[in-house]
Amino acid sequence: MDIAIKDVEHRYQMKTPFERLAIYDINAVIKEERYVAVIGHTGSGKSTLLQHLNGLLMPTKGQIRLGDDVIEAGKKNKQLKALRKKVGIVFQFPEHQLFEETVLKDIAFGPVNFGMSQEQAEKKAWDMLNLVGLPEEVSGRSPFELSGGQMRRVAIAGVLAMEPEVLVLDEPTAGLDPRGRKEIMDMFYDLHKQKKLTTILVTHSMEDAAAYADELIVMHKGTVKAKGTPREIFSKRDEIAAFGLDLPETIKFQKRLEETLGITFKAPILTIEDAASEIKALFQEENAL
Repeated sequence: MDIAIKDVEHRYQMKTPFERLAIYDINAVIKEERYVAVIGHTGSGKSTLLQHLNGLLMPTKGQIRLGDDVIEAGKKNKQLKALRKKVGIVFQFPEHQLFEETVLKDIAFGPVNFGMSQEQAEKKAWDMLNLVGLPEEVSGRSPFELSGGQMRRVAIAGVLAMEPEVLVLDEPTAGLDPRGRKEIMDMFYDLHKQKKLTTILVTHSMEDAAAYADELIVMHKGTVKAKGTPREIFSKRDEIAAFGLDLPETIKFQKRLEETLGITFKAPILTIEDAASEIKALFQEENAL
C-alpha cells in the first residue's frame, strides 16, 4: 500500500505550559514496495514521524493515508488495531520488548493477540524462527538466555510474524558491532525483496542509507528539507553538511581520491563495491594509455 503524508504536525503536551512542536509541515509519498531511509541529525523528528505510521502518536494537524486507512488530526480511527497489523515497527533495541518465557511463545504472542489460533500462531512462529536465521533448538529456551544478537532476531521475528505490509525500522542496528550490523541490515534487505515489503528505515548511518535505500527523506529541525535518491542527495555535499549530517565513508574516500588525482567522478560512490569498480576502471584507463 502507498503511504501519503500530508501537512503533518505533532505537538507534545498540547495546551500545557510544556507544549513543544516536534514536527511540522511534513509532506511525503512512499510508494508500495519501496525502501525509504529517513535521515537527520538527533532531534530532527525522525522517530516522532515514524510513530505516526501506525497510530502510536496521532497528528495534531494533517493526515496520513496508508492504503485505505486514514489517520487524521482530531478524528478517532476505529481501525488502529488492524492498521498496526499492517505496519510493523522494529524499535531501537527491540530485545527490550521481549517478555515471554520461551522464544516460540514470544514470537507467537502477536499473531495470537490479533486473533490467530494458538496452533496457527506456533506454526507461524516456527516459520519466522527460520526466516531470521535462528536455530530450531532455541525455540524452547528463554529469550533472556540468548546472546544479544539472537535476542534481537527473536524480537524481529515477533514483528514479522504479524505479516506486516510495511516494515518500519527505527535504528535497528543500535549497539551492534560492524559485522552484526551488516548481518541484520542484509537480513532486512532480503526480507524486503522476498516479502515485497514497503520498508522505512530511520537511521543515523549514512552508509546504510546509501547502501540499501531506493529513496531518502532528509529531516532537519522537525521538517523535511530534501527528498531524492541516494545519488541525488549525497551529491549535495555542502547541503548535507548544513543539516549536520556526515557523508558516507565511500564518498569521503571519493573526495580524497578526486583531490589527490585531480579527477572528478561522474556520480557519488555509495558502496565499497562501487568504489572497487571505479578504481578498477581507473587502472584500466591508465593501462590503456
